[in-house]
Amino acid sequence: MRFLNDQQPPYDLTYDDVFMVPSRSAVGSRQDVDLSSPDGSGTSIPIVVANMTAIAGRRMAETVARRGGMVVIPQDIPLDVVADVVGWVKQRHLVLDTPIVLGPTGTVADALALLPKRAHGAGVVVENGRPVGVVVESDLTGVDRFTQLSEVMSRELLLLDAAIDPREAFNRLDAAHRKLAPAVDADGRLAGILTRKGALRAALYQPAVDADGRLRIAAAVGVNGDVAGRAKGLLAAGVDTLVVDTAHGHQESMISALKAVRALDPGVPVVAGNVVSAVGVRDLIEAGADIVKVGVGPGAMCTTRMMTGVGRPQFSAVLECAAEARKFGKHVWADGGVRHPRDVAMALAAGASNVMIGSWFAGTYESPGDLQHTADGRPYKESFGMASARAVRNRTSEESAYDRARKGLFEEGISTSRMFLDPARPGVEDLIDSIVAGVRSSCTYAGAGSLEEFHQRAVVGVQSAAGYAEGKPLHASWD
Repeated sequence: MRFLNDQQPPYDLTYDDVFMVPSRSAVGSRQDVDLSSPDGSGTSIPIVVANMTAIAGRRMAETVARRGGMVVIPQDIPLDVVADVVGWVKQRHLVLDTPIVLGPTGTVADALALLPKRAHGAGVVVENGRPVGVVVESDLTGVDRFTQLSEVMSRELLLLDAAIDPREAFNRLDAAHRKLAPAVDADGRLAGILTRKGALRAALYQPAVDADGRLRIAAAVGVNGDVAGRAKGLLAAGVDTLVVDTAHGHQESMISALKAVRALDPGVPVVAGNVVSAVGVRDLIEAGADIVKVGVGPGAMCTTRMMTGVGRPQFSAVLECAAEARKFGKHVWADGGVRHPRDVAMALAAGASNVMIGSWFAGTYESPGDLQHTADGRPYKESFGMASARAVRNRTSEESAYDRARKGLFEEGISTSRMFLDPARPGVEDLIDSIVAGVRSSCTYAGAGSLEEFHQRAVVGVQSAAGYAEGKPLHASWD
């Protein structure tokens, strides 16, 4: 990456401060761009979901990995639960979505409680392992909550073969004017569910899979306590990437934790952070990190900069840290501060090999929280920062009341925030579509066929606040 007219700015920049200039391009189509990361993480799109309790769960992990990204399970989740999540994700189908399974004698209330758990919004009614009906929200509207599903379900089923080619599945669904259909195995037992969009996406995305062809998943470990023991347990559970995580990554505790993890000879990429300087990157790499997480204070739930004055504008932080990591043949993940597809593109132009996304994905069907509604009916999920009082309380639940109270005095971050579901993009796959489309187009504007070429060819300029505002679309008349 180089700055326009080779003018290095005298101050640090964040994503809003920069723009990219188009270059002569021989890339004919954005579909020709290879978005797989060169950092060994195995992602086929440069998206990693941040290890936040309100965002990174099993549904998110399954869905994002199926589209080529990866989720990091938070460090405050008990090891046995993480092992269960990893095992569950590893068993998911690479094309079919996991169905919501209901019984014929289940009630409308049962179905209404479960349908918001999946973006496809359908429940498959199963008897003896075989689908006998499908229910969607419209089937349940205005119906007594205690009505059995056998009385309201649609019995006219289109059944797909679990091994069907995605293109053929799309054509069959389209010809039948169906948005979705259950998929069954050779014995007629329910194997999954497939939507028209899901079939289309299966042909456009490459799942992030391990050497055995199973979906990838990462998990985090902190820098305190039995770091090596936790890391060993995560490796035994089958995680594909280890993330050694703390807000202030450039400290002795991190160095010691990294060395302990590296001594295990983990056999998977080791990520560590967070830092925002070249010297921080160098120290973590020398301690054993393959990938360094970059970002202090840019997250939507983070109050670190306002509380402490500590942090650094994210674009400049990624640019400097990525350049330092390259000297060692290593990589960085840009962690935080992305709110639009353009921000992801700018992070990649600065040299990040993957971009971590947190709060942006909180307001989706796949995030772990329950779907709630405002008084006027707007759906939302609750999110919170990982240094907030709420997160600290969860992490310290086994400590004494005194120690918990003492730590509670010094929390940072937002404990409760409403993240509204975008009516046009309520599922994480909808957001991924938008991000990937933007990044692919950015690469074509730069004449880049891969992420490495994108970083090499990107020409970036500095803009005023008015320049940034000029680039925003106008959703209503200016009169």
